[in-house]
Amino acid sequence: MATENLTMDKFETTIENNDIVLIDFWADWCGPCKMFGPIFERASEKHSDVTFTKCNTEEEQDLAGRFGIQSIPTLAIFREQILLFMQPGALPEEALEDLISQVKGLNMDDVRAKIAEESAKTGKEKMN
Repeated sequence: MATENLTMDKFETTIENNDIVLIDFWADWCGPCKMFGPIFERASEKHSDVTFTKCNTEEEQDLAGRFGIQSIPTLAIFREQILLFMQPGALPEEALEDLISQVKGLNMDDVRAKIAEESAKTGKEKMN
């Protein structure tokens, strides 16, 4: 599967309609982005069950701003509409493959339970 361009208009439906979504925030002038691009593309060809998207931060400033992107490339990973990972820097191919395997292996019921637990703690702290 090839990568798709991600725009603000397509963001919500992309996240809602795909189980796992990777977003590569990049720009044409960015050297590390150019190094990471082929790695990201190769991974997209290996994982047909994952949606790989690229967001050009120059053309999609609103979307980059929504994520607070300050350094590129930045990789964001969603699973079942939950942001699980976001980190700047060009990953080596092995690290990206390992990360994808970890995301696929997560028990999302556990993840949602931990989010609910943290949310409950935060709510109690605000009340005190």
